[in-house]
Amino acid sequence: MVADPSLSTQTPPVSSTPHPVGVSNDEFRAAMSRLAAGVVLVTAHEPPLDPDDPAAPAGEDVGMTATAFLSVSLDPPLVMVSLRTGSRMDDLLVEQPLWAVSVLAGSQRHIAGRFAMKGRVSDRLLFADIPYVRGRESGAPLVGGALATLECRTEQTVAAGDHTLVIGRVLTAGLPSAEGGPLLYFRGRYRQLG
Repeated sequence: MVADPSLSTQTPPVSSTPHPVGVSNDEFRAAMSRLAAGVVLVTAHEPPLDPDDPAAPAGEDVGMTATAFLSVSLDPPLVMVSLRTGSRMDDLLVEQPLWAVSVLAGSQRHIAGRFAMKGRVSDRLLFADIPYVRGRESGAPLVGGALATLECRTEQTVAAGDHTLVIGRVLTAGLPSAEGGPLLYFRGRYRQLG
C-alpha cells in the first residue's frame, strides 16, 4: 500500500513513544484536536485572606479559559469543567465552592486568549477592561456579551489523570446576549461558526 503524500501535510507529526497502553501524548492531542469544543470563561472570587480583619488584603477575581465543559444532568441541573490539577482555579475551588461560567461568543476571542496565557499578569489586570457584572449567588464575574452565564456550587470533584473534574450544581442561568454565534476551539485555534 502506497501512502498518500497529501495526508502528511494535513496531519501533524506524532510522537512515536507510546504510553504503556499504546497511544503517545502527541497522537492523543492530535486526535482530540479534531473535536470542536465550545469555549467558556470559568471565574470565581477569591475571598479575603482574613474576612474579620479590615486591613487584610481583599479577595481577587480569578478566571481561566476552558474548552472541557459540558452539561451533566438536567435534574438536578449539573455541569462539569475539567481543570488542570494544581492550577490556580483548581486550588481556589478546593476552598471556594462558588464559581461561574460565561459561554463566550465568537466576538470574544480576545477574552479567551487573555485568560489562556501561561505566565500571565495578575487576574485583576486581565479583568480591568472587560465588561462584567457580579453574579448574585457566586460573586464571580459574569462576562458582558456572553451567550449564556451560569453560577454554580461544587457538588463533587473527581481526580482524573493530570486534571480535576469539578461537577457543579447550577444555581442561576442567564442569557445576556442573543446575538452572534459561539466561540469554538478546533485544531488548536479559536474559530467562529459559519
